[in-house]
Amino acid sequence: MFYSCYDSLFSLEYDESRNSGNQEIAILENSQALEKFLSDMERRAFRRAQIATGNRDEALDIVQDAMFALVSKYANKSPADWKLLFHRILTRRIIDWHRQSKLRAGFASWFAHDNADAEQADYEDETGLSPEQSWSLGESLQALDVLLRDLPLRQQQVFLLRAWEGLSEKETARAMSCTVGTVKTHYSRARTYLRQRLQET
Repeated sequence: MFYSCYDSLFSLEYDESRNSGNQEIAILENSQALEKFLSDMERRAFRRAQIATGNRDEALDIVQDAMFALVSKYANKSPADWKLLFHRILTRRIIDWHRQSKLRAGFASWFAHDNADAEQADYEDETGLSPEQSWSLGESLQALDVLLRDLPLRQQQVFLLRAWEGLSEKETARAMSCTVGTVKTHYSRARTYLRQRLQET
């Protein structure tokens, strides 16, 4: 479980703040609620990060980092706030990963002998599949995974937050640090693209 590594953090943080029996009970209940929240979120969060990165290990690191940030900074927040806070943290971690990946790819291309080959390699690394492999996938879920990876990052994340996580337009805007109008635009474009491409398969 991703969240199990935070047990010691809970105990250290809460030992210092136990001033009364009632406060101790409240803190214990809060830590148990946070553990349950992380347990409930981990699989979907990992899938979202894996779609965004195309890499299982990178996705695992991103989710663990987002969970640690939530625990270390927002453990004492109301449980009602955790969902949006976590999605916001996870979104930032995914966007940061893409920025760093582009930077690394840029440095690598300077040393490449053939720029065209380097660009093709970057494309295949980002999706994890060649175009030929993508079109050969028979099952709709596999095809959808490929198409989701082809979406621009912000369209992809808005679609996953709205269609998968069930967030409202306003909640998605808060998680993505953008306007509701931007969410509507990204979501509409993502749905149109996915519908057209899935009909072609």
